Amino acid sequence: MRHARTYGIAGLAAFAVAAAAYAQTTVTPLPENAPVQTAPLDASAVSELDKAKWGDPKAGATKAAACAACHGADGNPTDPQYPRIAGQSERFVSRQLALFKSGERNTGMAAVMVPFASSLSAQDMRDIGAYFATQKAGAGIADDTVIKDGPNKDKKFYEVGQQLFRAGDKSRGIPACMACHGPAGAGNPGPAYPHVGGQQAAYVERRLQEYRAGTTTERDAHLFNIMATVAKSLTDEEIKSLGSYLQGLHERPDAETQAAMAEAASAPAPAATTPPAQAPAQGG
Repeated sequence: MRHARTYGIAGLAAFAVAAAAYAQTTVTPLPENAPVQTAPLDASAVSELDKAKWGDPKAGATKAAACAACHGADGNPTDPQYPRIAGQSERFVSRQLALFKSGERNTGMAAVMVPFASSLSAQDMRDIGAYFATQKAGAGIADDTVIKDGPNKDKKFYEVGQQLFRAGDKSRGIPACMACHGPAGAGNPGPAYPHVGGQQAAYVERRLQEYRAGTTTERDAHLFNIMATVAKSLTDEEIKSLGSYLQGLHERPDAETQAAMAEAASAPAPAATTPPAQAPAQGG
């Protein structure tokens, strides 16, 4: 198995932890594709983002307190049903919040998200996005189970996902995922493609299934349609494999961590201790 380096992130202030604990007791996870709870929707939520200022991560840390209940204080959830949002760009996070508030994104866990997003202003969304953009994304473990039959027989699940992510499948018109999401899945700048490295496998699978279905209520669906075109030819096995590979995908250690690792590796081994000599046994 491929183990990802675990990133330790400092917790938020006491009030944020308290808010998270409160939210944890009041939010009940709902089944996928459950009917969205009734909440005031704002059709202009997405367009309002352009009128807001650049996000302030310090203000966002306070506003993101309620997010901790599901996504973790630093955006790295422990529950696999919730997506990892640490390291996502401000633009991506704020846009998804606006899509929930407008009702344009209404599948999956939208029933949980709409009540939270509906209370946020455009500036709140950008501030929250800026906060999570400053957090370090962790990662999970890729599935190295061997596939028992079918066209990918004897390959490991993550290996099938790795092939699609790095090279795609030219014969079916599937481009390499890293062309947009980057070799480490961190997302390329410009259109604000999301950070997918280390993402929860279950969430990746659900989103790819939604893209493959090809239906959306987004008013500006050009980004959705890009993914729908990519996903339409993927099999269930390939979707599962991509989820596995992305869950274990993570960036290399930074220079500081690499230096610490090198220092630890070159440190002399502790000297062996010699047990004290025992006195000769006395004859009786």
